[in-house]
Amino acid sequence: MTGEPIDTPELDESASFAELLEAHAGGTRNVRPGDRISAAIVAITDDSVFVATGSKVDGVIDRRELEEADGSLPYAVGDRVDLYVTAVNGQEIRLSKGLSGQGGAAVLEEARDSGVPVEGRVTGTCKGGYNVDVLRKRAFCPGSQIDLHQLEDAESVVGQTFQFLVTRVEQHGRNIVVSRRALLERERDAALATFLEGVKEGDVLEGTVTRLAPFGAFVEIAPGVDGMVHISELTWSRVAQADEAVSVGDRVRVKVLGIGEAPKGKGTRISLSVKQAGGDPWETVGDRLEQDQVVPAKVVRLAPFGAFVEVLPGVEGLVHVSEMSWTRRVNKPEEIVAVGDAVNVKIKELDVAKRRISLSLRDAEGDPWADATERFAPGTQVTGTVEKRAQFGLFVNIAPGLTGLLPEGIIKSSGQGASLSKLNAGDSVTLTVRDISAETRRITLAPVGDAGHGGDDGSWKQFAPRKEKPQLGSLGAALQAAMQKRK
Repeated sequence: MTGEPIDTPELDESASFAELLEAHAGGTRNVRPGDRISAAIVAITDDSVFVATGSKVDGVIDRRELEEADGSLPYAVGDRVDLYVTAVNGQEIRLSKGLSGQGGAAVLEEARDSGVPVEGRVTGTCKGGYNVDVLRKRAFCPGSQIDLHQLEDAESVVGQTFQFLVTRVEQHGRNIVVSRRALLERERDAALATFLEGVKEGDVLEGTVTRLAPFGAFVEIAPGVDGMVHISELTWSRVAQADEAVSVGDRVRVKVLGIGEAPKGKGTRISLSVKQAGGDPWETVGDRLEQDQVVPAKVVRLAPFGAFVEVLPGVEGLVHVSEMSWTRRVNKPEEIVAVGDAVNVKIKELDVAKRRISLSLRDAEGDPWADATERFAPGTQVTGTVEKRAQFGLFVNIAPGLTGLLPEGIIKSSGQGASLSKLNAGDSVTLTVRDISAETRRITLAPVGDAGHGGDDGSWKQFAPRKEKPQLGSLGAALQAAMQKRK
């Protein structure tokens, strides 16, 4: 018995009934009860529809099974229909779309023995499974037999109509057990056998994502045939869950990695890869990236020494902690970034052969020292924020990435020393740039009004304490006069 339709030859719609019969009289395919066939209609009468089965005997189905609710027949000679074989004898092959309607225990027993599906409507849940209305009789379908996989929502199938196989008929039809899973497995196995005849490892196919699991995704690559894509084969990028790479319903290209027996003899396992179907992204990195380029990226993982960021799908580079900030000393990457952050990075070094990319966060933002000497020339008045107090002075941030030192010696010698000595981290203060060196990346600050190097107009002198000449007594004056005379 098979579940995949057995194809029969195409028909010439202009041929006569006799020609159609003759065209298929030479067929040698054997069919058995329970087989599912895809057959072409060769004749239509008031009561029956005749089809070419691909064997020496044609098939016949009750016309009423194919009619619509209004009695019309939506088929013509030459059309193909999928049917099940219910009986075979020397004169004809009886066919059915699947038993439905009204029937007794004998009909159900015939369906059980022949393997012909019956149509059933799931009416509700019950202990251990579902109640199913089959041929106007109540049947039981175990919960494990309603689908190939356990349903997340048991109520989702209530009210739906499916095809079932009858697995048990007892007590003159009072105890009926059906299985949808058995039918699905039968059809899947038949489809798999047909599929495996024409596929091999290394082939690239198209499929549809049917469901996700913690370890990967299942992709339907032929009707009823699923393969599994492990999470490591979904994408060249690092993902923690399958839904980060694909969604149910997505059309994807996959490469067949292997075909073998599933663990514990549970059928055939087909291993697939989405990422290998698209090629190694490092093969084109040299064409898409270049040194000194600034590119958008995504932080994918952190390490004690830095952060790995993805600059292209499947292509990662390292931002060392020393390349994370101009404005602060970074001890751990999580002080600056977190996994999932979108950032801009500058490519400092690109080695395609070794698959290494060195990146910089701070260079992407620009070096604050690039124009610091022009922006903060000696004599420039600046307002900054005290970062910390040290034994040798105050460190004051005057711009992002630029911190200057107000030396303790200058503080003590300044007329503003008392107020400057009271400053703490976080306080705002206005100072003057006394000296700046881009080479050593040092800025020396001074209180507003103190003498500085270059560019000083001397206006600070009005704030300096006045030095008056000492007033001498008469004895002192006499001594001074005598000294001057000796000179």
